Amino acid sequence: MTSRWASGLLAAALAALSVPVRAQMHMDHAPPPSSDAGSAAPFGAPVMDQHVFYHALIDQLEGRFGADRSFRWEGEAWAGTDENRIWLKSEGTLANGLLEDSQQEVFFSRAITTYFDAQIGARYDLDSKPGRGWAAFGVEGLAPLFFHVAATGYVGGDGRLAARLEGSYDLLLTQRLILQPRIEMNFYSQDDPMREIGSGLSDLDAGLRLRYEITRKFAPYVGVSYEGKYGGTADLARAAGAPTDEVRFVAGLRIWL
Repeated sequence: MTSRWASGLLAAALAALSVPVRAQMHMDHAPPPSSDAGSAAPFGAPVMDQHVFYHALIDQLEGRFGADRSFRWEGEAWAGTDENRIWLKSEGTLANGLLEDSQQEVFFSRAITTYFDAQIGARYDLDSKPGRGWAAFGVEGLAPLFFHVAATGYVGGDGRLAARLEGSYDLLLTQRLILQPRIEMNFYSQDDPMREIGSGLSDLDAGLRLRYEITRKFAPYVGVSYEGKYGGTADLARAAGAPTDEVRFVAGLRIWL
């Protein structure tokens, strides 16, 4: 009886000692870790931050109605990764059969923070007045509380300098009804009578637009706009018999492509 009990105890001890040995043998003969992206569990596959995306937005495609009528467009498109992108920007106004305030820009941008990009590129003023070319640089992104802001500086021929400040905010009244205040200011270092521009704060374009997003990509809107000219630009406008400030009703479309 004692002999059988001792034999059983010895067999149990040997079995316990053999478990680590079998485990070590299994580890020694296990296949090497896979280099496949799906084997990165529990952390998942690497982030695909070098994928090329693209986006196009026509932010303003509108008629403006007041003492006179005009048609205005403003849009932008980009293609690139989360970090590096190429931008195209275009804006202009068609009034009285003439193309006015038309500016075409191309930029290379690079993310410098989570919410802001640095941009460098060129702008060309292409309308019914003499053209002007500019080197351009600036920053654009989302400020605290998700205000969209942009500040751009320009260097032109004959020592001309210019700057533009822009800001807008989307206030969601409902999931589809959105109120957007927006403002743009332009500054110039020199008078340019050929383009009816004076030095200092040249002009301001502000608006309040209420849009209804039938889908995220298609939204009609109505609103009001204010256009003001200041300083030397206002003097040139008065000399030409043009108004220096206007408040007009606007109606248009906002489209994603």
